[in-house]
Amino acid sequence: MQTALQTIACPSCGAPLAFRSHASVMAVCEFCRATVVKDAGSVRDLGKMSEVLEDYSPIQIGTSGSAGGRTFTVVGRIQLRYASGIWNEWFLLFDDGSNGWLGDSSGLYVITTERPLEGSYPGFEMIRPGREVELEAGSFTAAEKRIARCIGGQGELPFRVGEGWEARVADLRQGRAFVTLDYSDGDKPVLYGGSAVTLEQMGCQLLRDDEAIMASAGKYRGKASSLSCPQCGTSINYVPGVTANVICQNCRSELDAATPAVQVLKAGDAAAARHRFTIPLGSGATIVGRQVQVLGAMLRADDEGNQWSEYLLFNPRAGFSWLVETDEGWWRADVMDDWPAAAGSSSVRLDGAAYTHLYDYTARVELALGAFNWKVAAGDSVRVSEYQQGQTRLAAELSAEEFTWSRSTRVSADQVRAWFGLDARAVPSPLAPAGAGATVGAQSGKFLIWLCCLNIVPLVVDFSGAAPWLLIGLLALVLPPRFIKNE
Repeated sequence: MQTALQTIACPSCGAPLAFRSHASVMAVCEFCRATVVKDAGSVRDLGKMSEVLEDYSPIQIGTSGSAGGRTFTVVGRIQLRYASGIWNEWFLLFDDGSNGWLGDSSGLYVITTERPLEGSYPGFEMIRPGREVELEAGSFTAAEKRIARCIGGQGELPFRVGEGWEARVADLRQGRAFVTLDYSDGDKPVLYGGSAVTLEQMGCQLLRDDEAIMASAGKYRGKASSLSCPQCGTSINYVPGVTANVICQNCRSELDAATPAVQVLKAGDAAAARHRFTIPLGSGATIVGRQVQVLGAMLRADDEGNQWSEYLLFNPRAGFSWLVETDEGWWRADVMDDWPAAAGSSSVRLDGAAYTHLYDYTARVELALGAFNWKVAAGDSVRVSEYQQGQTRLAAELSAEEFTWSRSTRVSADQVRAWFGLDARAVPSPLAPAGAGATVGAQSGKFLIWLCCLNIVPLVVDFSGAAPWLLIGLLALVLPPRFIKNE
């Protein structure tokens, strides 16, 4: 860990305040929350900075790792909120004295450093998710455009920022390559370039352990955020600081859980018809050696009215993933940080494999319950394009604010039952959908009646004393399916 270049006394409380990076122009005192700005040999107190909302991120001030052959230490953080959620930007100090940023959003990480902006660039208003953006470094796809405001900060930062400071940024992708165009200071953006990474690839040290995360998640200093629905009192599982959008599973009220006091955004309709999800909210499972919990569930439908269910799973280290329940069976899905490339008009290529286009459709949210890492509500819709290679599918989802790719693989109904401890009736096989038993029973009964008619024909010609025994036998064949049907 780098030693402090300069240590000063906080002008507000007198506590020692260390500056470790030449690029740092301000720091937030960890004792009194004063925002201290370093100016040409002097320091000034700009007032209090809001506490960050401690979330489930394992990153913390002091975490170290490596990227591109250089080691780094986390020395600061700003927490930003936009219309659909919250994310962290961690300020990094590299061992060679340079600096960069570690973006931390819902368990997905990108490391970027400032790069020179050469050649032409688009205006902020011209960028649209899903469209190509041409830069000097090549062609990128716009993934997201956000207008966010700072809601808290910690440690050292390379520019002056306070509560309410607004960021205007656009994120672009090309495979694993990642570019941010930051328009916060004017029409000409600052360009940050880098790539998607994982905790394992960074070899991070001094991460928060699970006990520390569980003890602090959702807490401001001295304040605990309780998530009992203000409308009906129902206890709701959520991830503080990450799943700020919560929908009560009992009364369906939409809640804002991004502040210590949970607020009701919209009252729900408790009398509305309820859909019963196969996997209950709050259920836990161990999948591929990792414990996950079901935080949210959505019922979605396409243009033709076909419906399916999606379950949001969370693990503190691995982040978010999905289980999808369709008429075709079950799928496990993960949001991708390595994007496929176009390979002609009807396919894309990823890791050397070609995925063939299947279909396009609009996916609409019919019902959402529980907690989500973005703002979701009934009626939300996205345009989906699906591609397939073997038993793996890729899906591109496009909305007005975001463009994402996900990868899904098949999972057997037996496996889902084993993961969540559900019985066979809760997780039916896709080959025997609900109601199939009744249909089979009815078809069997019709077949037996038809068979009986054929056997009665000889009786018309030669009705003998064997008739009663024949009738008893026929009843023995017909009645059992009737009883089975009614069970």
